[in-house]
Amino acid sequence: VSGAAGVLVGHPFDTVKVRLQVQSVEKPLYRGTFHCFQSIIKQESVFGLYKGIGSPMMGLTFINALVFGVQGNTLRALGKDTPLNQFLAGSAAGAIQCVICCPMELAKTRMQLQGTGEYKLKMKNYKNSLDCLIKIYRKEGLRGINRGMVSTFIRETPSFGFYFLTYDCMTRYLGCEAEDSYVIPKLLFSGGMSGIVSWLSTYPVDVIKSRLQADGVGGVTQYNGILDCIRKSYHEEGWRVFTRGLTSTLLRAFPVNAATFATVTVFLMYMRSEDNLRECEPGPVIQQPSSL
Repeated sequence: VSGAAGVLVGHPFDTVKVRLQVQSVEKPLYRGTFHCFQSIIKQESVFGLYKGIGSPMMGLTFINALVFGVQGNTLRALGKDTPLNQFLAGSAAGAIQCVICCPMELAKTRMQLQGTGEYKLKMKNYKNSLDCLIKIYRKEGLRGINRGMVSTFIRETPSFGFYFLTYDCMTRYLGCEAEDSYVIPKLLFSGGMSGIVSWLSTYPVDVIKSRLQADGVGGVTQYNGILDCIRKSYHEEGWRVFTRGLTSTLLRAFPVNAATFATVTVFLMYMRSEDNLRECEPGPVIQQPSSL
């Protein structure tokens, strides 16, 4: 539920981020984050901001199950709840969920770029996210569906490590206890800051991933791989290319991750109440010394 709410809140910002990341430097359509927002609403209506939302909606259940499940089990397997183990457990979760995340983001990116600048699409290449993946598979096979997998892995592995590490450190520092009357605001703030830190840690890699997954949309392929994409992007646009769309990403990261982490933590608190305590083992979030 928290994941679905996060997508509804954050997807418009994600659409803006992708458009800014992949637009041509020679003929840019948008001057910045807010101009991109205004242009999409004006040219494509509000629904233009929600293009490709079906893909993350479909994948979120599995991704959240994997991320929190793997992180919790890895932390238990490591034995001690230390900052290093929090980072390692988060990194393991990020690495494994790439199997679902990469195809999901590929479909999302292709759908977000479809009909750029058009109020009513004259021609739809893809009806929806599932149709997008099916057509890519028929044309390019498994390799096509997993386009950008290496860059996704490079982005997600350390990013989720910082994600869980930051949340653990913030909740300990703020003293998030179950009986605290301000526990919900503290959890929301901790989750939001975790999202911001995780994105800042690997954002340049996300730019490369978006460019690789968008490559070939118009029938023209520009990049031969990650290094070629980095070299050409830097040569043509300078170092600023690796921060394209960062503003919209950070605007999205705080509310989305605040809602996600707070909801998961509150749900686990409820499940560990006196009625359910005997049936539930310690979960992935805040195990010691906090009473959560």
